[in-house]
Amino acid sequence: MLKQTLVILAISCSFSISAQSRIRDLGLEIGVLKPGPNNAITDVAGVQVGHYTLIEGDSIRTGTTAILPHSGNIFQEKVPAAIYVGNGFGKLAGSTQVKELGNLETPIVLTNTLSVSTAVNALIGYTLDLPENESIRSVNAVVGETNDGYLNDIRGRHITQNHVLQALANAQNGPIAEGNVGAGTGTICFGFKGGIGTSSRVLPAASGGYTVGVLVQSNFGGVLQIAGVDVGKQLQHYANRFKYSPDGSCMMVVMTDAPLDARNLERLAKRAMLGLAKTGGIASNGSGDYVIAVSTAKECRIPYQSNTRIQNNPSLRNEAMTPLFLATIEATEEAILNSLFTAETMTGHQGHTIEGLPKEKVLQMLKRANKIKD
Repeated sequence: MLKQTLVILAISCSFSISAQSRIRDLGLEIGVLKPGPNNAITDVAGVQVGHYTLIEGDSIRTGTTAILPHSGNIFQEKVPAAIYVGNGFGKLAGSTQVKELGNLETPIVLTNTLSVSTAVNALIGYTLDLPENESIRSVNAVVGETNDGYLNDIRGRHITQNHVLQALANAQNGPIAEGNVGAGTGTICFGFKGGIGTSSRVLPAASGGYTVGVLVQSNFGGVLQIAGVDVGKQLQHYANRFKYSPDGSCMMVVMTDAPLDARNLERLAKRAMLGLAKTGGIASNGSGDYVIAVSTAKECRIPYQSNTRIQNNPSLRNEAMTPLFLATIEATEEAILNSLFTAETMTGHQGHTIEGLPKEKVLQMLKRANKIKD
């Protein structure tokens, strides 16, 4: 019997976004720092993002998202990077080499738990096929995941290498599609539909004028808070009451054009967990909460080959880090909230349905708390 395919959707960064669904467009401003022009990770110069969204039949609800720190050959021009593990119930491929050497040599790909190996193979092939890489015999592909198995037929392992390559090909700067797209297609956050979310912050000139951008794949639980308002409690929607599992994962990618070394990037990555906590996330036992932090500063790039033994890269002093810490916390918090507000109700595998956040009720709560104005 032939398998019947209803529809397959491939969505790139040029996807038409409903501006009214993002929290800032609804009147809620998180923090004190200003966002960049797109309020997205792509506000960091050179950063590109691409999605491939796979929705097929009544059971396949998944996808993949690619984040590129720059548009060149990343293997030949590596970037400083660090990884921080908030809770390690996950499969972040390539993490040990990043921790050991302090750099990133491939794009970052996000997908579902059982498609990590497929994405690794795709990233290896993508890197080997780039000009100048003909003699390479080792590639450290970095792939993160969350488990979308409630809405998606995850055991079917429907993501292919071509899907990952398409996400890479779709990568571009500018506005980013959020919610039920790419690696966030089948995810769940605080018992509501989660997804991809992004935000950015630009430091004042007196603090360096640097940009910090964050992209999240939200798939975790806790007791939802929005701008300090106990939304989950007021909705009586949290794990102990409705028995939805707080387990899941959250992948957080932080990019900045500030010149940072791997040590201070790890310090920056730790602050993303504070942003997660401000939304009510608890990093539960079964949650894989990972942060990948990268400096895109051109003067910090690390050439694959060099004629000198000495590597001279500028790096901000420790005392210059505090504004970047604040920017990371604010952008992570807002990215997670954007993932919730842009996601929509979805029905998937075995008829499971996850409702989108009840925005009207939430907006009324925020108005009563004077967080937004009429």
